[in-house]
Amino acid sequence: MLGATEKLGAAMRWLWRPVGLQAALLRAGGAGFRTEARTASGSPREAGELQGELDRFGGVSVHLARHRALHGLDAAAFRRLLQAAIQRWRSEGRVAAWLHIPILQSHFIAPAASLGFCFHHAESHSSTLTLWLGEGPSRLPGYATHQVGVAGAVFDDSTRKVLVVQDRNKLKNMWKFPGGLSEPGEDIGDTAVREVFEETGVKSEFRSLLSIRQQHRNPEAFGKSDMYLICRLQPRSFTINFCQQECLKCEWMDLEKLAKTENTTPITSRVARLLLYGHREGFDKIDLSMEELPAVYTGLFYKLYHRGLPESYRTTMGVD
Repeated sequence: MLGATEKLGAAMRWLWRPVGLQAALLRAGGAGFRTEARTASGSPREAGELQGELDRFGGVSVHLARHRALHGLDAAAFRRLLQAAIQRWRSEGRVAAWLHIPILQSHFIAPAASLGFCFHHAESHSSTLTLWLGEGPSRLPGYATHQVGVAGAVFDDSTRKVLVVQDRNKLKNMWKFPGGLSEPGEDIGDTAVREVFEETGVKSEFRSLLSIRQQHRNPEAFGKSDMYLICRLQPRSFTINFCQQECLKCEWMDLEKLAKTENTTPITSRVARLLLYGHREGFDKIDLSMEELPAVYTGLFYKLYHRGLPESYRTTMGVD
């Protein structure tokens, strides 16, 4: 698995088109300033009102990229507009304000901060600030505080061999399962299959979830919490063509050898023993299988992982 710095660098390598990016960040759209007056010299004068979109929780979101009238507006003028908007939102009973600021308009962050806004989170080309307007302490949810890593234990039941790698960029090279960080919107099984193929060239199929590791204050997660999941995968190819940039070694190793070797990580050793138990006694004893179920949000679904459930218990039948 790549380190956090390398993963972030890979995730942020995208085509840079300055003109196109600036147009995207500053394009107009949706609700905005009501007017854009200009002085006799042609310079922009303050617009009428700063408007935003209401959410179902009683907050208001303002996306500065959608406001054409901000072009050429200085920080002091923006502060006056924002201050007037805050007063209006308070009088309307809004509980919170969300301010989305493109990176090319970062000079508006300081005046917003002077009015009480705080950073909520930042992405590659924008930052989001919040201001609690309701009574008492803020009840706004925090931003994501975890990263999710997924590894794939590709086990060939016929040969009792499992696919393992040694990372190139580790201080101590130990045998482990190939894996990496899950991408936004990617299912954990898909992450395991993708990472295994990228690192080893071996194609595989998701079978089950085997284990979950939770670790706090992880140095490779910028001191945040880390979730690391290991999936059981079934091989669909066997020829190894491993990534030279990520891996030092890659091989099909006898499962019992992996379970006994000292040249491995504690989690790899434990999962190897779990696989050995499943191979001998039945994988139904170790597998957390996946089932897709409808979410409470219309049109959305989620994936639930759990031990096998007898068919009679999948409905209300058989339940006291």
